[in-house]
Amino acid sequence: STGEVLAARDPHGRFAPASTLKVLTAETLIGQLDPATMVQPTWDDVNVDGSKVGIVQRMRYSVKDLFTAMLVVSGNDAANALATANGGLAKTVAEMNAEAKRLNALDTHAVNANGLDNPRQLSSPYDLALIGREAMRSTAFRGYVGTKRYYMPAPGRKTIYLASHDKLLWNYDGAIGIKNGYTVKARATFVGAATRGGHTLIVTLMRTNPRYWPEAAGLLAWGFKALNQGIEPVGQLVDPNPVDA
Repeated sequence: STGEVLAARDPHGRFAPASTLKVLTAETLIGQLDPATMVQPTWDDVNVDGSKVGIVQRMRYSVKDLFTAMLVVSGNDAANALATANGGLAKTVAEMNAEAKRLNALDTHAVNANGLDNPRQLSSPYDLALIGREAMRSTAFRGYVGTKRYYMPAPGRKTIYLASHDKLLWNYDGAIGIKNGYTVKARATFVGAATRGGHTLIVTLMRTNPRYWPEAAGLLAWGFKALNQGIEPVGQLVDPNPVDA
C-alpha cells in the first residue's frame, strides 16, 4: 500500500515476462468476466503451445475454473479461453495494454494473453511489481493465487487435479501467492508476495534460474528484516491513473 521500494537491480530492464504476464491478463479481466459464466473453448484455445491444463472443445468451463487454471498451474489454454470469453484475443490484448498504461507500467507491452515468447512482448521488474500490487487489491485475485489445490471438471465426469506451481507458496511462511513463469528464452520469472508482522512485501525476479523460490525467499526475508530496522527506501512505485468514469 505504501509503494516503497526497499531494493532494486535494473528495475526498468525490459525482458520477456513469460507467464508472469498472466497477472496482467487476470488483473485486466477479473472485473469484466462473471466467475459463473460458462465458456466453450475454441480449437485454437485448447491447442496452444506450452503449459496446458487440458481443457477440451466439447466441454464448457466456468470463468472461475479458467482463472484458477491460468493462475494456479499456468494453463495457456485457460488464458486463451478467457480471452475468448472476453470477445477475442485482439480485444483482450488491447485492453491489457490499456490497463498497463493506466497503471503507468510503461515498460510493458503485451502481444498475447498467456506470456508465450514474442520479440515484442516485454515487461520489467518494476512493472511486474506495479501490476502485482494492483492485482492483489482484488479479493478474487488473491483467492486464485493463494490456492494450493483445486479440482476442475474433465470429460466423462472425471476431474483434473491442480497443484500450485508457485513453490514459494508451499515453502515460505507467510507467502500469499502471485505467479511464476518460465520459457527457455525468458528463463525463470516470478512475482511473489508475503505477509509478516502486519507488512506485505512483493518481490519480482526476471531472467533468473528455474529454481527461483530460494532466491525469492531470501529477498523477502531480507525485506522484512530491513523493514524492522527502519531502512530508507530507494524508490517509490508510481500510483495508477484514475479509472475513467
